[in-house]
Amino acid sequence: MLDRIGPRFSRIFTMLAYLAIGPLLAIPRTASTSFEMVKPLFAASGAQIGLVQLVFSIAFFAAALALALHPARIVRLMGKVTGPSLIVLLVIMVGAQVVAPAGDLADQAQGAYVQAPAVAGFVQGYQTLDLLAALAFGVVITNSVHAMGVTSPKAAAAQVARSGIVAGALMALVYCALAYLGARMGTVAPAAENGAEVISLSATLHFGVTGTALTAAAFLIACFNVCVGLVSSIGSYFAETFPRLSYKGWAIVIAVVSCVLSNAGLTAILAYSLPVLMALYPMGICAMVMGLVTRSSAHRVMWRCGMACVGAVSVAGAVRDALAPGAALPLIDSLPAAGIGLGWIVPGLVGLAVGALVEVALRDNGGR
Repeated sequence: MLDRIGPRFSRIFTMLAYLAIGPLLAIPRTASTSFEMVKPLFAASGAQIGLVQLVFSIAFFAAALALALHPARIVRLMGKVTGPSLIVLLVIMVGAQVVAPAGDLADQAQGAYVQAPAVAGFVQGYQTLDLLAALAFGVVITNSVHAMGVTSPKAAAAQVARSGIVAGALMALVYCALAYLGARMGTVAPAAENGAEVISLSATLHFGVTGTALTAAAFLIACFNVCVGLVSSIGSYFAETFPRLSYKGWAIVIAVVSCVLSNAGLTAILAYSLPVLMALYPMGICAMVMGLVTRSSAHRVMWRCGMACVGAVSVAGAVRDALAPGAALPLIDSLPAAGIGLGWIVPGLVGLAVGALVEVALRDNGGR
C-alpha cells in the first residue's frame, strides 16, 4: 500500500514503524509495565528498586528471548489464558470502584483535557501504537481469515470489518472502564505517574497484597506473551530485510536493546516516545485513509503531495518537541489546530488538493 507513495518511503516508514512497535518503544514497555505492577511488592520490603528492576528486566528478556528462539506451545496457551484473565481482573477492579469507591471524582479536568478533552484523548491514544501495529500486522488478520476458508477479497474485507466493529466496541468498553477507575483514583493518587501505577494501587486498596499479586501476575504473563511475539515478528522482519545477520542474531540484538531501554522506566519511555509517535502517527493516519479510499492507487500524485505535507509538519513539530521543547516554530505553531497537536490536518488537505489539481493538469496535457 505504501508503495503508492514511493518504494523508498515505503521501506523507511515500515522500518520506523517496526522499530516503534519493537525495540525502541513497545518491547521495552512490556518489561517496564510488568515491573510497575510488581514494584509495590518489592517496595514494601525496602529493596533497592533500581537494582531489582535491572535484575527483573534481565530475567524477563532472557526468558522472552529463549522462547522467541524456540517458540513452543506455551506461547499460544498463554495467549488464550491471559486475555480473559485480564478482562476478569479489570471487571473485578472496576466493580470494586463502583461498589466501594476509593475516592471522589475530581472537580475539573486537568491539563490538555480542560480545553479539548476529545482531542487530548485522541492524541494521547498515539501511545497505544495500535495504528502502527495495524499497518504492520493487518496481513496476519487477513491470512487468518483466509485460513478459515474465506478467499474472496470482498468477503475477507467484510469479515475483517465485522470483526473490527466487535473488537472496537469491546475495547471502547474496556477503555471506558479504565477511565472511570482512573477518575476515581485521581483524588486518591494525584502523584501517580502512569496508568499501570494507578491500576496496581487500586488493586492494593481494595484487595490488599493479594490483589497486588494477582494483578501483577496477570499483567506480567500478558506483557511477557506480547514481548515474545514482538521479538519473534520484528526479528523475522529484520532478518528478511537485512539477511547478513541471522534471525537469531536480530532477536538477540532486539532483546538486548529493549532490556537496556526498559530500565529507563515506564514514565520515561512514555515521555520520549511521544515525539516519535507525533512524527509517525499522522503519516500512519494518512496512509490508513489512503488505503480505505476507493481507487486511491489511481491518484498517486495526489496522495504523495498530501503525505509530503503531513510528514513535513509532523516531523518538524516532533523534532522541535524532542530537541527544544517549548521553542517557537512560527510556521508550525500558526497552523490551525496546532495548539492541540493536529496542525498537520490542514496542510495535509491542502497537499491533497494541490496534488489533485496537478493530476488534472497532467491529464489535460496528456501527461502522466
